[in-house]
Amino acid sequence: MGIAASEFEDAYEDVEADEDTEKISCTILTEPIRGLEFREPICVQSDTAVRDAATAMNDARVGCVLVMEGDRLIGIFTERDILKKVVGRLDLDSPIGQAMTPNPETVGMDDGIAYALNKMHVGGYRHIPVLDRQGRPVGVVSIRDVVRFIVSLFPSAVLNVPPEPSLAARELDGG
Repeated sequence: MGIAASEFEDAYEDVEADEDTEKISCTILTEPIRGLEFREPICVQSDTAVRDAATAMNDARVGCVLVMEGDRLIGIFTERDILKKVVGRLDLDSPIGQAMTPNPETVGMDDGIAYALNKMHVGGYRHIPVLDRQGRPVGVVSIRDVVRFIVSLFPSAVLNVPPEPSLAARELDGG
């Protein structure tokens, strides 16, 4: 049988949880995009074949490519575009310009993580291009990048979760 926690320990745990929540909220609200570990963008030109763009995504193990016209971002092509716009509708040799999402929402390096997260949530995006001050793509932020950042704020709480929650310790000594 386990040892009952004292009222003091219960109160202390609540304070710790509140402090963790406040720390996470504050960090997400104040940390700029440059604080995330995001990938460099995979860029293709608008006349690139859908097949080649999909191959580039698979090879780089990413969920999107940015579509360019010269140095200017004109669209984004994602896994979702493949499912909704390509399968059963377009030939794989069609130019990506016919399947991309034009004029994607973007963020800058100095924009906040919360700002990017809000844009992604409201728009239903899983990826958002990051532009430098000259409007050139320097990266793509994904939901996975944001989750990785949030997990980094409290690693012991997340990393110590058992792979199967039903295997959680039922007593203080782990039994």
